[in-house]
Amino acid sequence: MSKYSIFTIARNALSHHKNWPRQWRSPEPQKEYDVIIVGGGGHGLATAYYLAKEHGLTNVAVLEKGWLGGGNTARNTTIVRSNYLWDESAAIYEKSLQLWEGLSQDINYNVMLSQRGVLNLAHSLSDVREGVRRVNANRLNGVDAEWLDAEGVKEFCPIINISNKARHPVLGATLQRRGGVARHDSVAWGFARAADACGVDIIQNCEVTGIRREGSKVVGVETTKGFIGAKKVGLVAAGHSSTLAAMADVRLPIDSHPLQALVSEPIKPVIDCVVMSGAVHVYVSQSDKGELVMGAGIDAFNSYGQRGSFQVIEHQLGACLELFPIFSRVRMMRSWGGIVDTCPDASPIIGKTPVEGLYINAGWGTGGFKATPGSGWCFAHTLANENPHPLNAPFSLERFTTGALIDEHGAAGVAH
Repeated sequence: MSKYSIFTIARNALSHHKNWPRQWRSPEPQKEYDVIIVGGGGHGLATAYYLAKEHGLTNVAVLEKGWLGGGNTARNTTIVRSNYLWDESAAIYEKSLQLWEGLSQDINYNVMLSQRGVLNLAHSLSDVREGVRRVNANRLNGVDAEWLDAEGVKEFCPIINISNKARHPVLGATLQRRGGVARHDSVAWGFARAADACGVDIIQNCEVTGIRREGSKVVGVETTKGFIGAKKVGLVAAGHSSTLAAMADVRLPIDSHPLQALVSEPIKPVIDCVVMSGAVHVYVSQSDKGELVMGAGIDAFNSYGQRGSFQVIEHQLGACLELFPIFSRVRMMRSWGGIVDTCPDASPIIGKTPVEGLYINAGWGTGGFKATPGSGWCFAHTLANENPHPLNAPFSLERFTTGALIDEHGAAGVAH
Protein backbone atom coordinates (compact mmCIF):
# COMPACT_ATOMS: atom_id res chain seq x y z
CA MET A 1 0.00 0.00 0.00
CA SER A 2 1.47 3.34 -1.03
CA LYS A 3 2.02 5.76 1.82
CA TYR A 4 0.53 9.23 1.70
CA SER A 5 2.61 12.17 2.79
CA ILE A 6 2.88 15.87 2.17
CA PHE A 7 5.48 15.10 -0.50
CA THR A 8 3.01 12.79 -2.33
CA ILE A 9 0.40 15.53 -2.34
CA ALA A 10 2.90 18.10 -3.57
CA ARG A 11 4.14 15.79 -6.33
CA ASN A 12 0.63 15.10 -7.58
CA ALA A 13 -0.27 18.78 -7.40
CA LEU A 14 2.29 19.39 -10.15
CA SER A 15 0.20 17.17 -12.48
CA HIS A 16 -3.09 18.75 -11.34
CA HIS A 17 -3.89 15.57 -9.36
CA LYS A 18 -4.48 13.54 -12.54
CA ASN A 19 -1.99 10.77 -11.79
CA TRP A 20 -3.21 9.39 -8.47
CA PRO A 21 -3.30 5.55 -8.65
CA ARG A 22 -6.57 3.67 -8.15
CA GLN A 23 -7.26 3.15 -4.48
CA TRP A 24 -8.36 -0.46 -4.81
CA ARG A 25 -8.64 -3.11 -7.54
CA SER A 26 -11.87 -4.27 -9.22
CA PRO A 27 -11.27 -8.02 -9.57
CA GLU A 28 -13.66 -10.64 -10.91
CA PRO A 29 -14.76 -13.10 -8.22
CA GLN A 30 -12.80 -16.30 -7.67
CA LYS A 31 -14.55 -19.69 -7.48
CA GLU A 32 -14.13 -19.94 -3.72
CA TYR A 33 -12.97 -17.92 -0.72
CA ASP A 34 -12.22 -18.73 2.88
CA VAL A 35 -14.55 -15.92 3.95
CA ILE A 36 -17.17 -13.90 2.06
CA ILE A 37 -18.43 -10.67 3.60
CA VAL A 38 -21.80 -9.60 2.24
CA GLY A 39 -22.03 -5.80 2.43
CA GLY A 40 -19.43 -3.24 1.35
CA GLY A 41 -20.23 -0.58 3.91
CA GLY A 42 -17.98 0.53 6.75
CA HIS A 43 -18.61 -2.53 8.93
CA GLY A 44 -18.05 -5.02 6.11
CA LEU A 45 -14.87 -3.35 4.91
CA ALA A 46 -13.56 -2.99 8.46
CA THR A 47 -14.21 -6.70 9.04
CA ALA A 48 -12.25 -7.62 5.92
CA TYR A 49 -9.38 -5.33 6.90
CA TYR A 50 -9.07 -6.71 10.44
CA LEU A 51 -9.39 -10.31 9.16
CA ALA A 52 -6.29 -9.68 7.10
CA LYS A 53 -4.38 -7.50 9.54
CA GLU A 54 -5.12 -9.22 12.85
CA HIS A 55 -5.67 -12.83 11.75
CA GLY A 56 -3.73 -13.25 8.50
CA LEU A 57 -6.83 -14.25 6.50
CA THR A 58 -6.48 -12.73 3.04
CA ASN A 59 -8.51 -15.15 0.88
CA VAL A 60 -11.48 -12.91 1.58
CA ALA A 61 -14.06 -11.23 -0.65
CA VAL A 62 -16.37 -8.32 0.12
CA LEU A 63 -19.52 -8.40 -2.05
CA GLU A 64 -21.44 -5.16 -2.52
CA LYS A 65 -24.58 -4.92 -4.64
CA GLY A 66 -24.00 -1.23 -5.37
CA TRP A 67 -20.94 0.92 -4.78
CA LEU A 68 -18.72 1.08 -1.71
CA GLY A 69 -20.13 3.16 1.09
CA GLY A 70 -23.35 3.86 -0.81
CA GLY A 71 -25.60 2.50 1.92
CA ASN A 72 -25.84 3.57 5.54
CA THR A 73 -22.17 4.59 5.65
CA ALA A 74 -23.06 7.54 3.40
CA ARG A 75 -26.51 8.10 4.92
CA ASN A 76 -25.87 9.03 8.52
CA THR A 77 -24.83 12.06 10.55
CA THR A 78 -21.31 10.72 11.32
CA ILE A 79 -21.46 11.08 15.11
CA VAL A 80 -18.82 9.20 17.12
CA ARG A 81 -19.18 8.57 20.87
CA SER A 82 -19.01 5.75 23.42
CA ASN A 83 -21.12 6.98 26.36
CA TYR A 84 -23.60 4.10 26.46
CA LEU A 85 -25.22 3.00 29.70
CA TRP A 86 -24.66 -0.71 30.19
CA ASP A 87 -21.27 -2.32 30.78
CA GLU A 88 -21.49 -4.47 27.64
CA SER A 89 -22.30 -1.52 25.37
CA ALA A 90 -19.76 0.83 26.97
CA ALA A 91 -17.03 -1.78 26.46
CA ILE A 92 -17.60 -2.36 22.74
CA TYR A 93 -18.25 1.30 21.88
CA GLU A 94 -15.20 2.42 23.90
CA LYS A 95 -13.08 -0.13 22.02
CA SER A 96 -14.41 1.39 18.84
CA LEU A 97 -13.63 4.94 19.97
CA GLN A 98 -10.07 3.91 20.84
CA LEU A 99 -9.69 2.45 17.34
CA TRP A 100 -11.13 5.66 15.87
CA GLU A 101 -8.46 7.69 17.67
CA GLY A 102 -5.65 5.86 15.86
CA LEU A 103 -7.46 4.94 12.65
CA SER A 104 -6.01 7.58 10.30
CA GLN A 105 -2.49 6.49 11.19
CA ASP A 106 -3.39 2.78 11.11
CA ILE A 107 -4.81 2.79 7.57
CA ASN A 108 -2.77 5.80 6.36
CA TYR A 109 -5.94 7.59 5.29
CA ASN A 110 -7.34 10.71 6.90
CA VAL A 111 -10.81 9.86 8.24
CA MET A 112 -11.09 13.44 9.52
CA LEU A 113 -11.97 12.50 13.08
CA SER A 114 -12.89 15.68 14.98
CA GLN A 115 -13.25 15.13 18.73
CA ARG A 116 -15.26 18.28 19.37
CA GLY A 117 -17.46 16.94 22.18
CA VAL A 118 -20.99 15.51 22.24
CA LEU A 119 -23.79 16.95 24.39
CA ASN A 120 -26.88 14.86 25.22
CA LEU A 121 -29.47 17.33 26.51
CA ALA A 122 -31.85 16.85 29.44
CA HIS A 123 -35.24 18.58 29.34
CA SER A 124 -37.06 17.04 32.31
CA LEU A 125 -36.34 15.73 35.80
CA SER A 126 -36.33 12.16 34.50
CA ASP A 127 -33.86 13.19 31.77
CA VAL A 128 -31.60 14.70 34.45
CA ARG A 129 -31.72 11.58 36.59
CA GLU A 130 -31.04 9.34 33.59
CA GLY A 131 -28.17 11.57 32.44
CA VAL A 132 -26.47 11.68 35.84
CA ARG A 133 -26.86 7.92 36.16
CA ARG A 134 -25.26 7.44 32.75
CA VAL A 135 -22.34 9.74 33.63
CA ASN A 136 -21.67 7.73 36.78
CA ALA A 137 -21.95 4.43 34.89
CA ASN A 138 -19.58 5.71 32.18
CA ARG A 139 -16.97 6.77 34.72
CA LEU A 140 -17.10 3.37 36.42
CA ASN A 141 -16.39 1.82 33.01
CA GLY A 142 -13.48 4.15 32.29
CA VAL A 143 -15.42 6.19 29.71
CA ASP A 144 -14.94 9.96 29.93
CA ALA A 145 -18.19 11.68 30.90
CA GLU A 146 -19.29 14.90 32.59
CA TRP A 147 -22.56 16.37 33.78
CA LEU A 148 -23.22 20.03 32.93
CA ASP A 149 -26.02 22.20 34.32
CA ALA A 150 -27.86 24.60 32.01
CA GLU A 151 -25.28 27.36 32.45
CA GLY A 152 -22.51 24.87 31.75
CA VAL A 153 -24.27 23.82 28.55
CA LYS A 154 -24.51 27.48 27.50
CA GLU A 155 -20.83 28.00 28.19
CA PHE A 156 -19.89 24.93 26.11
CA CYS A 157 -22.31 25.76 23.27
CA PRO A 158 -22.99 29.52 23.38
CA ILE A 159 -25.64 29.61 20.63
CA ILE A 160 -28.03 27.19 22.33
CA ASN A 161 -31.28 28.52 23.80
CA ILE A 162 -31.56 27.73 27.54
CA SER A 163 -34.51 30.01 28.27
CA ASN A 164 -36.87 28.57 30.89
CA LYS A 165 -39.75 29.81 28.73
CA ALA A 166 -38.97 27.28 25.99
CA ARG A 167 -41.44 24.44 25.44
CA HIS A 168 -38.70 21.97 26.40
CA PRO A 169 -36.22 24.01 28.53
CA VAL A 170 -32.63 22.75 28.75
CA LEU A 171 -31.95 21.62 32.34
CA GLY A 172 -28.50 20.14 31.75
CA ALA A 173 -26.59 17.69 29.59
CA THR A 174 -24.09 14.87 29.59
CA LEU A 175 -20.83 15.70 27.83
CA GLN A 176 -18.30 13.35 26.32
CA ARG A 177 -15.36 15.49 25.21
CA ARG A 178 -13.73 12.65 23.23
CA GLY A 179 -16.88 12.29 21.12
CA GLY A 180 -17.29 14.08 17.82
CA VAL A 181 -17.64 13.38 14.11
CA ALA A 182 -15.68 11.75 11.28
CA ARG A 183 -15.87 11.88 7.49
CA HIS A 184 -18.11 9.01 6.37
CA ASP A 185 -16.82 8.37 2.84
CA SER A 186 -13.21 8.59 4.00
CA VAL A 187 -13.95 5.78 6.42
CA ALA A 188 -15.28 3.50 3.66
CA TRP A 189 -12.55 4.43 1.19
CA GLY A 190 -9.79 4.14 3.79
CA PHE A 191 -10.84 0.67 4.91
CA ALA A 192 -11.32 -0.43 1.29
CA ARG A 193 -7.86 0.77 0.33
CA ALA A 194 -6.23 -0.89 3.34
CA ALA A 195 -8.11 -4.19 2.88
CA ASP A 196 -7.28 -4.27 -0.83
CA ALA A 197 -3.61 -3.74 -0.04
CA CYS A 198 -3.78 -6.84 2.18
CA GLY A 199 -5.11 -8.94 -0.72
CA VAL A 200 -8.86 -8.77 -0.06
CA ASP A 201 -11.05 -8.83 -3.21
CA ILE A 202 -13.62 -6.04 -3.16
CA ILE A 203 -16.33 -6.79 -5.72
CA GLN A 204 -18.87 -4.06 -6.43
CA ASN A 205 -22.15 -4.37 -8.36
CA CYS A 206 -22.42 -7.98 -7.21
CA GLU A 207 -25.75 -8.62 -5.53
CA VAL A 208 -26.28 -11.73 -3.42
CA THR A 209 -29.49 -13.43 -4.55
CA GLY A 210 -29.28 -16.60 -2.49
CA ILE A 211 -27.32 -18.47 0.18
CA ARG A 212 -26.53 -22.09 -0.70
CA ARG A 213 -26.54 -24.70 2.05
CA GLU A 214 -25.62 -28.37 2.15
CA GLY A 215 -27.52 -29.72 5.11
CA SER A 216 -26.86 -27.49 8.08
CA LYS A 217 -23.72 -25.89 6.61
CA VAL A 218 -23.38 -22.90 4.30
CA VAL A 219 -21.21 -23.55 1.22
CA GLY A 220 -21.44 -20.27 -0.69
CA VAL A 221 -23.66 -17.58 -2.13
CA GLU A 222 -25.59 -17.13 -5.37
CA THR A 223 -24.88 -13.75 -6.93
CA THR A 224 -25.57 -11.76 -10.06
CA LYS A 225 -22.05 -12.82 -11.10
CA GLY A 226 -22.71 -16.52 -10.52
CA PHE A 227 -22.14 -18.88 -7.61
CA ILE A 228 -19.19 -18.16 -5.30
CA GLY A 229 -18.12 -20.84 -2.85
CA ALA A 230 -17.12 -19.98 0.72
CA LYS A 231 -16.18 -21.77 3.93
CA LYS A 232 -17.69 -18.95 5.97
CA VAL A 233 -20.16 -16.19 5.12
CA GLY A 234 -20.60 -13.02 7.18
CA LEU A 235 -23.74 -10.94 6.69
CA VAL A 236 -23.07 -7.22 7.29
CA ALA A 237 -25.84 -5.54 5.32
CA ALA A 238 -27.51 -3.25 7.91
CA GLY A 239 -31.16 -2.66 6.94
CA HIS A 240 -31.26 -5.62 4.55
CA SER A 241 -29.89 -8.15 7.07
CA SER A 242 -33.27 -9.79 7.66
CA THR A 243 -33.80 -10.28 3.91
CA LEU A 244 -30.39 -11.90 3.52
CA ALA A 245 -30.72 -14.11 6.60
CA ALA A 246 -34.09 -15.33 5.34
CA MET A 247 -32.27 -16.75 2.29
CA ALA A 248 -30.66 -19.22 4.70
CA ASP A 249 -33.94 -19.82 6.58
CA VAL A 250 -32.79 -17.75 9.56
CA ARG A 251 -35.31 -15.38 11.08
CA LEU A 252 -33.86 -12.34 12.87
CA PRO A 253 -35.57 -10.19 15.54
CA ILE A 254 -34.90 -7.08 13.48
CA ASP A 255 -37.17 -4.36 12.12
CA SER A 256 -36.02 -2.04 9.32
CA HIS A 257 -37.06 1.62 9.40
CA PRO A 258 -36.14 4.72 7.40
CA LEU A 259 -33.96 7.18 9.33
CA GLN A 260 -33.84 10.64 7.83
CA ALA A 261 -31.32 13.45 7.93
CA LEU A 262 -30.71 16.74 6.16
CA VAL A 263 -28.13 19.45 5.68
CA SER A 264 -28.49 23.21 5.38
CA GLU A 265 -26.77 25.55 3.02
CA PRO A 266 -23.14 26.23 4.08
CA ILE A 267 -22.73 28.98 6.63
CA LYS A 268 -19.82 30.36 8.64
CA PRO A 269 -18.71 28.28 11.66
CA VAL A 270 -21.25 28.73 14.46
CA ILE A 271 -21.32 25.43 16.37
CA ASP A 272 -18.15 23.53 17.27
CA CYS A 273 -19.72 20.56 19.08
CA VAL A 274 -22.44 17.94 18.57
CA VAL A 275 -25.79 18.56 20.28
CA MET A 276 -28.32 15.74 20.70
CA SER A 277 -31.78 15.86 22.23
CA GLY A 278 -33.95 12.80 22.65
CA ALA A 279 -36.88 14.85 23.93
CA VAL A 280 -37.25 17.21 20.96
CA HIS A 281 -35.87 14.60 18.53
CA VAL A 282 -32.99 16.25 16.76
CA TYR A 283 -29.19 16.16 16.71
CA VAL A 284 -27.06 18.89 15.16
CA SER A 285 -23.44 19.42 14.17
CA GLN A 286 -21.64 21.47 11.52
CA SER A 287 -19.59 19.92 8.74
CA ASP A 288 -16.18 21.12 7.61
CA LYS A 289 -17.91 22.64 4.56
CA GLY A 290 -20.15 24.71 6.84
CA GLU A 291 -23.40 22.78 6.40
CA LEU A 292 -25.54 22.17 9.47
CA VAL A 293 -26.02 18.39 9.64
CA MET A 294 -29.27 17.38 11.36
CA GLY A 295 -30.75 13.99 12.15
CA ALA A 296 -34.20 12.97 13.33
CA GLY A 297 -35.97 9.98 14.82
CA ILE A 298 -36.89 6.90 12.78
CA ASP A 299 -40.08 6.73 10.74
CA ALA A 300 -42.72 4.81 12.67
CA PHE A 301 -43.45 2.36 9.86
CA ASN A 302 -41.27 -0.40 8.41
CA SER A 303 -39.79 0.43 5.02
CA TYR A 304 -36.72 0.14 2.82
CA GLY A 305 -37.15 3.66 1.41
CA GLN A 306 -34.06 5.86 1.25
CA ARG A 307 -35.70 9.25 1.00
CA GLY A 308 -36.90 12.11 3.15
CA SER A 309 -40.51 13.04 3.86
CA PHE A 310 -42.12 16.41 4.57
CA GLN A 311 -43.65 15.61 7.96
CA VAL A 312 -40.33 14.38 9.41
CA ILE A 313 -38.45 17.37 7.98
CA GLU A 314 -41.03 19.75 9.46
CA HIS A 315 -40.78 18.14 12.90
CA GLN A 316 -36.98 17.99 12.69
CA LEU A 317 -36.63 21.68 11.81
CA GLY A 318 -39.16 22.70 14.46
CA ALA A 319 -37.11 20.84 17.07
CA CYS A 320 -33.90 22.44 15.82
CA LEU A 321 -35.34 25.96 16.06
CA GLU A 322 -36.50 25.21 19.60
CA LEU A 323 -32.85 24.75 20.55
CA PHE A 324 -31.25 27.19 18.09
CA PRO A 325 -33.55 30.13 17.17
CA ILE A 326 -30.63 31.78 15.30
CA PHE A 327 -31.00 29.14 12.57
CA SER A 328 -34.45 30.42 11.59
CA ARG A 329 -33.29 31.99 8.31
CA VAL A 330 -30.98 29.17 7.24
CA ARG A 331 -32.25 27.27 4.20
CA MET A 332 -32.31 23.49 3.87
CA MET A 333 -30.17 22.21 1.00
CA ARG A 334 -30.97 18.48 0.77
CA SER A 335 -32.36 15.56 2.76
CA TRP A 336 -31.99 11.79 2.56
CA GLY A 337 -32.88 8.57 4.32
CA GLY A 338 -31.01 5.48 5.42
CA ILE A 339 -32.39 2.12 6.50
CA VAL A 340 -31.66 1.27 10.11
CA ASP A 341 -31.98 -2.26 11.44
CA THR A 342 -33.28 -2.18 14.99
CA CYS A 343 -33.46 -4.94 17.59
CA PRO A 344 -36.06 -4.94 20.38
CA ASP A 345 -33.41 -3.96 22.97
CA ALA A 346 -31.67 -1.34 20.75
CA SER A 347 -28.43 -3.36 20.78
CA PRO A 348 -26.71 -5.19 17.90
CA ILE A 349 -26.32 -8.88 17.04
CA ILE A 350 -22.71 -9.98 16.42
CA GLY A 351 -21.98 -13.67 16.28
CA LYS A 352 -22.99 -17.07 14.95
CA THR A 353 -26.33 -18.12 13.51
CA PRO A 354 -27.95 -21.57 13.75
CA VAL A 355 -26.49 -22.35 10.28
CA GLU A 356 -22.91 -23.64 10.43
CA GLY A 357 -20.51 -21.23 8.74
CA LEU A 358 -23.02 -18.36 8.63
CA TYR A 359 -22.34 -15.34 10.83
CA ILE A 360 -24.28 -12.14 11.39
CA ASN A 361 -23.36 -8.55 12.29
CA ALA A 362 -26.53 -6.45 12.30
CA GLY A 363 -29.08 -4.58 14.38
CA TRP A 364 -26.95 -1.52 15.11
CA GLY A 365 -29.81 0.92 14.62
CA THR A 366 -28.42 4.44 15.08
CA GLY A 367 -25.18 3.16 16.61
CA GLY A 368 -23.70 1.82 13.41
CA PHE A 369 -21.35 4.55 12.24
CA LYS A 370 -19.72 5.18 15.60
CA ALA A 371 -19.16 1.44 16.05
CA THR A 372 -17.57 0.90 12.62
CA PRO A 373 -13.98 -0.01 13.60
CA GLY A 374 -14.95 -1.82 16.80
CA SER A 375 -17.68 -3.79 15.06
CA GLY A 376 -15.29 -4.89 12.32
CA TRP A 377 -12.57 -5.76 14.84
CA CYS A 378 -14.89 -7.96 16.94
CA PHE A 379 -16.59 -9.58 13.96
CA ALA A 380 -13.23 -10.42 12.38
CA HIS A 381 -12.19 -12.14 15.63
CA THR A 382 -15.45 -14.12 15.64
CA LEU A 383 -15.05 -15.23 12.02
CA ALA A 384 -11.39 -16.16 12.42
CA ASN A 385 -11.73 -18.04 15.70
CA GLU A 386 -15.28 -19.35 15.22
CA ASN A 387 -16.08 -17.98 18.65
CA PRO A 388 -16.96 -14.45 19.76
CA HIS A 389 -14.51 -12.10 21.44
CA PRO A 390 -15.47 -11.27 25.06
CA LEU A 391 -16.45 -7.78 23.82
CA ASN A 392 -19.17 -9.11 21.51
CA ALA A 393 -20.09 -12.34 23.32
CA PRO A 394 -23.03 -10.63 25.12
CA PHE A 395 -24.46 -9.55 21.75
CA SER A 396 -25.27 -13.04 20.52
CA LEU A 397 -28.50 -14.04 18.83
CA GLU A 398 -29.20 -16.38 21.75
CA ARG A 399 -29.95 -13.48 24.10
CA PHE A 400 -33.44 -13.27 22.62
CA THR A 401 -34.17 -16.79 23.90
CA THR A 402 -32.27 -16.57 27.21
CA GLY A 403 -33.69 -13.14 28.06
CA ALA A 404 -30.24 -11.61 28.70
CA LEU A 405 -31.16 -8.44 26.80
CA ILE A 406 -29.07 -5.24 26.80
CA ASP A 407 -31.60 -2.42 26.84
CA GLU A 408 -29.96 0.69 25.38
CA HIS A 409 -33.07 2.65 24.45
CA GLY A 410 -32.06 5.46 26.81
CA ALA A 411 -28.53 5.95 25.50
CA ALA A 412 -29.08 4.96 21.87
CA GLY A 413 -30.02 8.51 20.90
CA VAL A 414 -33.34 9.61 19.45
CA ALA A 415 -34.05 6.92 16.94
CA HIS A 416 -35.23 3.98 19.01
